[in-house]
Parts: sequence; C-alpha cells; structure tokens
Amino acid sequence: MIKQKKRKIGNEKEKQAGAYLQSCGYEILEYNFYTRTGEIDIVAKDGEYLVFVEVKYRSTDVYGLPEEAVNYRKQSNMIRAAQYYFLKRQLAEDTPCRFDVVVFLGEKCKLIQDAFDVG
Repeated sequence: MIKQKKRKIGNEKEKQAGAYLQSCGYEILEYNFYTRTGEIDIVAKDGEYLVFVEVKYRSTDVYGLPEEAVNYRKQSNMIRAAQYYFLKRQLAEDTPCRFDVVVFLGEKCKLIQDAFDVG
C-alpha cells in the first residue's frame, strides 16, 4: 500500500516536472524510459540538446535535500540508461545531451541543468 502511494506521488511529480519543463521551453519526448539498469523519468529536448531528466521529491528536508538523492550510483544508472536510449532510438553518437534534475521540496520546484558530467 505504501509503495503504491509513493508511486502515485512519483507519477504526479513527474507530470508536474514535465509541465514545468515545458514552461521553460523543453519539448517532452517521453516519460519513464525503462531499462534493466533503471529508468529515466523524462526524456526531453531543450534546443539542440537531448536531455535526460531525473525527478526527485521530498515533502521536507528532514532526510536531506532531494537533489542529494541523485548520488553516484543513480548517476551511473542514468548514464547507462541514456546510452541504451541512444542505441534503441538509433541516435548519432555526437548528439549533444545532458542530465538535468528537477527537484521538489514540498511544493517548491527547482531545475538543475547539467546536474552532472558523464566524465
């Protein structure tokens, strides 16, 4: 029951993040691109960039800020999922891309562009 509630909230926040990104000029290509290593919450275009977006929500900061949850392990999973996206969609390797994070703390929303490097 708790997991279903968390998933419902997650879906709602992903849709809110998509609307927010659209208001910032992004074109939403798809939600919830799944791979064996994880998922990408939102795939979008921002100008020439293909953007892989992670959405994180916390009702309070008692357990830390939402962006702190996008740790090295999460970043690695996102990078692998993005590589698979390129392969599955037959995109050119030189297609410019980046990783953004949309965080919600309570009802406040913040976009972190180019949140981490593939490095």
